Amino acid sequence: MGLDSHVNTFGLHCKRQYGQRLKKLTLDAKFTCPNRDGSLGRGGCTFCNVASFSHEHGSVDSIAVQLANGRERTQGKSTKFIAYFQAYTSTYDEYRLLKQRYDEAVADSDIVGLCVGTRPDCVSDEVIALLAGYQARGLEVWLELGLQSAHPETLKRINRGHGFEEYRDTVTRARKAGIKVCTHLILGLPGETHEDFLASHRAVLEAGVDGLKIHPLHIVEGSTMAKAWRAGRMSLLTQEAYAESVGELIRLTPKEVIFHRVTAYAKKPMLLAPDWCAYRWEGLVAIVKNLERLGGQGHYLTDSLGDQVSV
Repeated sequence: MGLDSHVNTFGLHCKRQYGQRLKKLTLDAKFTCPNRDGSLGRGGCTFCNVASFSHEHGSVDSIAVQLANGRERTQGKSTKFIAYFQAYTSTYDEYRLLKQRYDEAVADSDIVGLCVGTRPDCVSDEVIALLAGYQARGLEVWLELGLQSAHPETLKRINRGHGFEEYRDTVTRARKAGIKVCTHLILGLPGETHEDFLASHRAVLEAGVDGLKIHPLHIVEGSTMAKAWRAGRMSLLTQEAYAESVGELIRLTPKEVIFHRVTAYAKKPMLLAPDWCAYRWEGLVAIVKNLERLGGQGHYLTDSLGDQVSV
């Protein structure tokens, strides 16, 4: 059995809503980041080199051309798509330019959704109102917030430039406006343990969330962490340890929360470590085996009578 048998995945959500899985078409709209342009700092987060995760990064193509190219790469697996503004901070620009780029994406008749990836400290009330307007038109709208960790010490260590309070405030305002929030967490950040992963997950659930993306820490070329890794100053999660931690987080997650992703991979030579993150399926298979053995989403939660809830 696959992940869908144990987890409320984004694919299942789309099939319920649209009768098919929706492919996210990644877009680079030439946004930057306040942690790179000097507003908050320079150099970005210590793990970051977005070019390793988005092959569209650096493209001079228009939004329409990027969508067409992305649709071609799906090889006919989907007929409807979500426009996914992924690279850097996709709410960090003038309102006029944001609206112009979002409008260009959703003008495509095959686009039924809009997903915007950003930082918790770069989401104004004006942006939330803009996203709510697209949702009112019937589009599937998600605000993806890169939190990575709820621990202040970790956020400072990785040069994130914001704290948990900014995250909590943005989640509250977005969900009050009816916008679904998907939160990113990275497992394996320097100095963190399995117990820290659990604490971040618990803090996110308490703040309120509609979706989760969980990633293993990658060391990628061009990142600050790459220097520390080459100097032998970093230890990374094994595939087994990662699967165990993700499995427990899934079992502690209410069934209504949608998992957009439970692992991730990157391509060599951009990926430096860990080696298992170079393979799309190995990590996922390890997670599924863990769920088959110990239980799926919500398994560790209890109902009102105190009975264990199983998948």
